[in-house]
Amino acid sequence: MPSRSVTFTGIQFENPFLLSSAPPTESENNILRAFDAGWGGVVTKTIGLHPVVNVVGAKAKFMRTSADDSYVSMKKRPGAALHSSWNWELISDKAIDWWIPRIQRIKAAHPTKVLIASIMAGSGNDKELRNWQLLAQAVQENGADGIECNFSCPHMDRKDMGSNIGKDEGLCSVVTEAVKEVATIPVWTKLTPATRDMVVEAAACFRGGADAMVSSNTFPSLPIIDPETLEFEINVDGFVSSGGLGGPAILPMALANMAKMTQAFPDKAFSGIGGVSDFAQALSYFLLGAGTVQVCTSAMLDSAIGPHVIQRLNAGLDAFLERNADKGWKSVEDFRGIRRDRVVLQSQIRRPAGEEYEGGYEHVEGYAAPDRADVAS
Repeated sequence: MPSRSVTFTGIQFENPFLLSSAPPTESENNILRAFDAGWGGVVTKTIGLHPVVNVVGAKAKFMRTSADDSYVSMKKRPGAALHSSWNWELISDKAIDWWIPRIQRIKAAHPTKVLIASIMAGSGNDKELRNWQLLAQAVQENGADGIECNFSCPHMDRKDMGSNIGKDEGLCSVVTEAVKEVATIPVWTKLTPATRDMVVEAAACFRGGADAMVSSNTFPSLPIIDPETLEFEINVDGFVSSGGLGGPAILPMALANMAKMTQAFPDKAFSGIGGVSDFAQALSYFLLGAGTVQVCTSAMLDSAIGPHVIQRLNAGLDAFLERNADKGWKSVEDFRGIRRDRVVLQSQIRRPAGEEYEGGYEHVEGYAAPDRADVAS
């Protein structure tokens, strides 16, 4: 019989769809609602040892666009469709002591659901590495099924946190190794796209012992400037800093990063994030080799935790397996990665036949080809 369930990093999920670490998973109530709605897993809002303080006013907004003018704006307009989300929200403003009893209660209420605890500390010295270990031990001792190390937040105040770790292969390896020293549950590392080649950082995390890569967090970006007021559409006292772009706009870029990593490490585990609102987008991740997918933007716009989104994802998976029953496909694992090898260098894409094509180079390097009229004379 067809099955939605997957085994990912040794953890059994009733379906491969997770709410990612983001505003939808910032509270006990939201996580409980998410599990009640049918999500197979939830990654908590990133937990630190100490509280953080967010900017004044809005922390996240959504950008929309319209077909007639392609104008992208945070303003709500009739007929406009979702383009992306933008946020400059930091990690959870609740410290580890607040989270511990809530992790216990969530797991008691939903023992068969998967709760992954996202954690973050600093880097660069033994004290900060020990902080990673303290966080890992706290969440696993209180019921978390796995750990997601946040190496990817694009706008932390501290230079030794978030994406500043994820852009440094040495720190990626050292921090992952420190967490793995104390972890008794699977450890995932969430990477940033704000680096030259995510394969380099993924390799470093795997060397440190990571069980899976999560790709990827939001893309560093700025909000749009309003052409009427000449102000950024989201700002505090007229000022703005780089934030994170998510949602449909990042799907093709996120898929490109996923393909690079799954090709580099075909036997490793990957969880995909970016632009998923329906099964069609999740399918692209599965076909490239991801074993699970995570969702944020579309869930935020659907009662905060996406009850209709998870219904669509589960129904889409069921229908896909039914349509392909003749192939013998009964689960995600049966078709996972089957399009990964279709992504090749452009030089491997077929070119027009004939002697005139020289792979982008002149026939004799450094010299122009002779004029045909001169040759004829």
